[in-house]
Amino acid sequence: MDTSVAQILQGLESGLPLLLLHFGATLALFLIGVAVYVAITPLHERELLASGNQAAGVVLGGTMVALAIPLAATLATSLVLADILIWGAVALVLQLITFLIAIWLFRDLRTMIESGNVAAGTALAGLQIAVALLNAGAMAG
Repeated sequence: MDTSVAQILQGLESGLPLLLLHFGATLALFLIGVAVYVAITPLHERELLASGNQAAGVVLGGTMVALAIPLAATLATSLVLADILIWGAVALVLQLITFLIAIWLFRDLRTMIESGNVAAGTALAGLQIAVALLNAGAMAG
């Protein structure tokens, strides 16, 4: 067997379990973040999505992307599981606080999203993604 192929296979053998552990932990944090978001939001996403509310779909999709961005940065820059878990939790809290502040500042946002106002949903999703990018940059920096 070629030496480079053997080295690749050896690296895969030693690195794959760690990759799966870190990815699994990050995925669990992501799912927890989505569950917490759904629990704290004043919107009823399941019902809104079931009724075809596009604004709610945009907000939920944007929220999931916004939760994943800083988690990905944490995953990319951390070598230790504890780092990923701690900083990942901090990232999620910051993202959830962003959502709560947006809902508080723009009190009619909930009503607009529930009525299917895609512009309002897109604006909220954009805000969440923008903060997620800043959050990720700060964590990676």
